[in-house]
Amino acid sequence: MTAFLKMHGLGNDFVAFDARDSSFALTADQARKVADRHFGIGCDTVVVMRPGGAAADVSLLFYNADGAESESCGNATRCIARLLMDERGLARVRISTKGGMIACSDAGKGLVTLDMGEPRLDWSALPMSAPVDTTNFPLDIGGTSLSASAVSMGNPHCVLFVPDAAKAPVASLGPKIETLPLFPNRVNVEFAQVLDRGRIRMRVWERGAGITLACGTGACATAVAAVRRGLTDRKVELVLDGGSLFIEWREEDNHVLMTGPAAFPYRGRVDLDKL
Repeated sequence: MTAFLKMHGLGNDFVAFDARDSSFALTADQARKVADRHFGIGCDTVVVMRPGGAAADVSLLFYNADGAESESCGNATRCIARLLMDERGLARVRISTKGGMIACSDAGKGLVTLDMGEPRLDWSALPMSAPVDTTNFPLDIGGTSLSASAVSMGNPHCVLFVPDAAKAPVASLGPKIETLPLFPNRVNVEFAQVLDRGRIRMRVWERGAGITLACGTGACATAVAAVRRGLTDRKVELVLDGGSLFIEWREEDNHVLMTGPAAFPYRGRVDLDKL
């Protein structure tokens, strides 16, 4: 039996396995079975904690619900940061991901702030299959042309600004955009409604997971896209289906900061061979 921890950030939920002191490894098929909400534990993303080496307190691997590996996951990273800070009595930790190194700090009142580093704004960094101005480019879906923005926060995002996020066709357009040839590694899709200069209502279709209640890197990407278009200030509240994240795109060093909560509903043990 293998121990696991169930966690979530604003309802974006994860199953985490601690491999810091073991040789535990997870296959893509096992990750998919763990994430299955009917036959497994159920989650949006599976996380494996590994030794961080000299540079980091821990290294993280992320698997989407379909078993495919992801470069980064902001909400899961925030949860792991909270776990490490509580374990060790620390106010700051550093976490290594394939999307980059993330500095994490205690923000008080149960909140954690992640320094997500600089957004990657060139089309080749996402990557995209053709050169475009990622600030604002046309996206053709079934004969309909949409205005889109693209941002990488260590993983790829396509942001659509819409008049009403509640009525946005997330379930129908999300999977179509995720798998467009323009995005060779697939893409996360955000549907964002600017409420005022300091607030955005956002819903998300996550690559490999579908509709989720929140997406940390998606909130960061949306905030960056809104600033680039002149729609909001650099500090903004992202109102997601599961609650709010607070994003700042800091002007002095170009870094994106994300602040939000972390929750740990339960721990358990699972027989991975019987899933």
